[in-house]
Formats: sequence, C-alpha cells, structure tokens
Amino acid sequence: MSDRKRVAAAIIVCSLIKKKQEIKSKKTKRLWVRNWISKRDDEGVHAKLLKEMSVEDTTSYENFIRMSKNDYQNLLEIITPKIIKKDTHLRKAISPSERLTLTLRFLATGDSYQSLSFLFRIPPTTISRIVPEVCQALFEELKCDYLKIPSTSDEWEKETQRFYENWNFPNCIGALDGKHVVMKAPMNSGSLYFNYKGTHSIVLMALVGADYKFLYVDVGCNGYLMAIKKINFECNLPVKSSIFAD
Repeated sequence: MSDRKRVAAAIIVCSLIKKKQEIKSKKTKRLWVRNWISKRDDEGVHAKLLKEMSVEDTTSYENFIRMSKNDYQNLLEIITPKIIKKDTHLRKAISPSERLTLTLRFLATGDSYQSLSFLFRIPPTTISRIVPEVCQALFEELKCDYLKIPSTSDEWEKETQRFYENWNFPNCIGALDGKHVVMKAPMNSGSLYFNYKGTHSIVLMALVGADYKFLYVDVGCNGYLMAIKKINFECNLPVKSSIFAD
C-alpha cells in the first residue's frame, strides 16, 4: 500500500471516529429515576391523599382500599415479613404498606399498570413485579383460613343444608362456573390455548357455596379444554349430592 493510500485511510478512520463521538455526545443521557417519580415519598397518593382520607374521610378511605382501616392493618401485619424489602445505597425500598395498597387498588379497579404508575408514582415495570409478589403472599398466608374446601362428609352435609335453606336446592353442595381469560398465545403453543370462541385463553373455574363464598378455585388450564376441567381433590362427597355447573 502506497503512502498516499495509508494517509487517506488514516484520515477516513479518524473522521469516522470523530463523527461517532459527536453523535454519542449529542445523545441525551437517560434519567435513572424520573423527577416526578422521585417525589413519591412526599407527593404520592400513599403519602398524602390516603393519610388525609384516613383522618378526614374514613368512608372514602375504605372505598379506596375496599376494607376498613383495622382490617387493612391486620392484613399488613400478616404479610409484611413476605413482602418487605431492604434499602440499598442506590435507593430506598418501597414500603410494605405501599406495596399492599397498590395491589389492593389494582385488584379492586383492574386499572392498568401505566395508570397506577401515575397515581402511586411507581414505574410500571416495578408495579409488574410488586403485584404478583403481594398476591402470592396473600394467597400463602390466607389460603388455609379463607380458601379451605370442605374435606369431610359432615362438612359437605352442612354446605348442602345451607343450599337447601337459602335457595331451596336439595342435595346441592356448590355452584360451579368457569371463564376463559383471553391472552396472547405463547410462542410455539400451536392450538393448545385456542378455544371454541376463536381466541386463545386460560381457564378460570370456581366452586361457590350457598353464601357466595369460594370453596375452590383453579386457574391455568389451557383454553383448548374449554369448560371441561376436572377438579382434582379428595372431596369425600355425601352419597346424594350435586354440583351445579352453568
């Protein structure tokens, strides 16, 4: 290679490097935390509005979180060990109270994570981790007391008696129904989640007692099986009993 070609190549390389550096310097640096989110501890709904309502308007407070203040505190004490996070040198952890309030609001309203992020001043990606974690903690701590299915013949007989007294249905132990929860089909799933309605879904099925309380819940079955979902549990049903399915 001649000297002239070497010089020309060097000039081209230097020019490209300089241009790349100029483009890089023009790029706006991405914020670690947006300013309005960083004000959560002072301006967020949990820091201001809820505190005001708990003192000035308890009815609105209970409407916001869908329970009384005492019930909320009891629930918070139960699940705090499972949802508490440690502070780091980079940021302060979101408190268990704020995590629970956020999850209760999501369960009560069904608002999108984006909408809740503006209300609580928490990024949607963080909310997408908080909600499942708190729901799992609630399930683990409360399932034995509030999702206990009758396990003996005598317990089922009591449920049968309640159905007869409240609804005049003899020999009935529960009302069963299901719902297709529409979703985007997972990759390479074929027709596994394709249901008779022409959408992809997973199936939610629930068994409810005479007083509207859930006795059994199952979710996650692929939509291909439609409403035909076998409930697997040792039920010890009475000899003459029925489960009505819609």
